[in-house]
Amino acid sequence: MEKAETSIRSAVPTFLVADVAATARWYVENLGFEIAGHFPNEEPYAYASVQLGAAEIMLLSLPGYQKPDLRNQRPAGLWDAYLRTEGVHSLYRDLEGQPFIEMDLIQRPYSDWEFEVRDPNGYRIVFGGSY
Repeated sequence: MEKAETSIRSAVPTFLVADVAATARWYVENLGFEIAGHFPNEEPYAYASVQLGAAEIMLLSLPGYQKPDLRNQRPAGLWDAYLRTEGVHSLYRDLEGQPFIEMDLIQRPYSDWEFEVRDPNGYRIVFGGSY
């Protein structure tokens, strides 16, 4: 039996949110993402995909959902998405001082430079990479 060629292109985090459209707009207005798609055509959306470069995050509607804050259970860090970023310093300079930055740009012992943002739903995203 001959196997078909398979190639997985990416893994995409999916975030449950109470308001997909408002969250998608937040990613566009604050982090520079683009809305890659949504369903249905009119709000309220059941789904939206936002992209920044090759990174994608899917937003799924769950009315009334509030993400639990589990940071105390892992003080070393608890992230929902890690975006490997070329030019992480430049991106940080563009966002520096914004209230959604949870961790300023620092160099980690494993050599990556990272900073963390928190979206309005409580999801934590780390942008990390080399200088």
